[in-house]
Amino acid sequence: MKTAWKLQDAKSQFSKVVEDALKSGPQYITRRGTKTVVVISVREYEELISNKLSFKEFLLSCPKMDEDFEIERQKDYPRSLEF
Repeated sequence: MKTAWKLQDAKSQFSKVVEDALKSGPQYITRRGTKTVVVISVREYEELISNKLSFKEFLLSCPKMDEDFEIERQKDYPRSLEF
């Protein structure tokens, strides 16, 4: 079974593209020789999007800093501007 389809072939054989996506995995659709679209099953799609953390969960999962952590600023002076 092929996994890459030209756009015009995918249009004319859409049922076959869907069936192959369900049985064999992702089906790539090409336009002018470049992969542009992927047809995947709902199960694969939901698996992809369900593993993402919300922004809040992502921030809360970041490593915590020590209480005595201090940020050191550079002691360079600003550059002088000539007017």
